[in-house]
Amino acid sequence: METNLVSSETGKSQEEILKESLSKVTGSKASDKDSVTLRGEKVDFKIIYNKKKFDISFGSENTVRELKSHLESIIQIPPAMMKVMIKGLAKDEMSLKELGVSKGSKVMIIGSSLDDVVAVFFPPTKDELESSSSTSSSNQEESLSKVKMHKKILDKGKPEDVMVGIKDVKDLLPSVPLSGMLNKYGGKVRLTFKIELDQLWIGTKERTEKLPMSSIKNVISESIEGHEEYHIMALQLGSTEASRYWIYWVPAQFVDAIKDSILGKWQFY
Repeated sequence: METNLVSSETGKSQEEILKESLSKVTGSKASDKDSVTLRGEKVDFKIIYNKKKFDISFGSENTVRELKSHLESIIQIPPAMMKVMIKGLAKDEMSLKELGVSKGSKVMIIGSSLDDVVAVFFPPTKDELESSSSTSSSNQEESLSKVKMHKKILDKGKPEDVMVGIKDVKDLLPSVPLSGMLNKYGGKVRLTFKIELDQLWIGTKERTEKLPMSSIKNVISESIEGHEEYHIMALQLGSTEASRYWIYWVPAQFVDAIKDSILGKWQFY
């Protein structure tokens, strides 16, 4: 069924009508930024959204909710659809001072525009899907769990200290590093998300690699067959498959949060 229908009464497509409705529901007003009164000492810091950095000056006594309103016209994201990450998810009622934001701090913003939401409600048509599938079906890859290099690691079984995995659940990242996972050599791996530094630390027994989030081009994941509460994950560090950093036994409930933090996009859940 064709999804891009036009209303006979308004002459607008369903996508346009939905976008207008969402704008009203989320209270999206570009002028809100100008109505925020700065309170407390002015703080100069940076926000990071979608791998881009913005210089911000804001009051230390102002709340996260007010910061979201201030940022709307800067990054074009409705406040209701923003997540502010300051050592974890920041609550709307907390002030920048309470959260420890000071001169030079880096604050990560995760969010989606109205266009992104509309795209979720209006997926590709049947014809579009058939067109894309015809080119990709011939290149269909087998499950990662069955690929020799991955199967070799998985056949050793779950590490004794692996974190509990929960399928069909999406949680925020915990306040402690993700540990108990393995790399492609079978060595232990832990992931520490330094949001304030815009870095991901990959720790092994031998060393700790401190990677800028912007150096990670993509994050690939797939559930492990027979253990769907865990995933195989790859961090794309370059342009080829050889530059993927493979991680095994990643708890499924944190997969989307990992992608959000690295890629700066809010998954819909």
